[in-house]
Amino acid sequence: MDEFVREVILPMYQRKVGPRSSRRWSAEWWRSAEAVSRLDALWRAWEHLRLDGALGMSTWWRDHADYHMNILFPPDGPFGRSEDENKPGAPLPYTPPPPGLFPDVREGR
Repeated sequence: MDEFVREVILPMYQRKVGPRSSRRWSAEWWRSAEAVSRLDALWRAWEHLRLDGALGMSTWWRDHADYHMNILFPPDGPFGRSEDENKPGAPLPYTPPPPGLFPDVREGR
C-alpha cells in the first residue's frame, strides 16, 4: 500500500496543503487508522478498476478517489492537526513508514 500512496496518490494530488491551507495532509499518513483504511480502499479499488479500459479510471476517480480524498483533506479530517506543508504544484509531503508496516501482499513477492 505504501507503494501505491508513494507512486500514485502523492504525485497525482499536487495540491497545496498546510496549516494555513484549506487542505491538510500528514507526511506520516500511516499513523492515522482512518487514513490507512481509506487509502487501502483506494488502492484496492484502483487495482481492480485500472484493468477496465473503458470506464475503470473514470469510475475510480468519481466514486473512490474524489470521495475519500475529500474526506482526508479538510481541516476537520484525520490530518487536521498536521503542520506538514508543500509548495504549490509539489507532491504531497511524505515520510516512509516503518519497515514491515505494510508487507507486500501481492502474490510471489
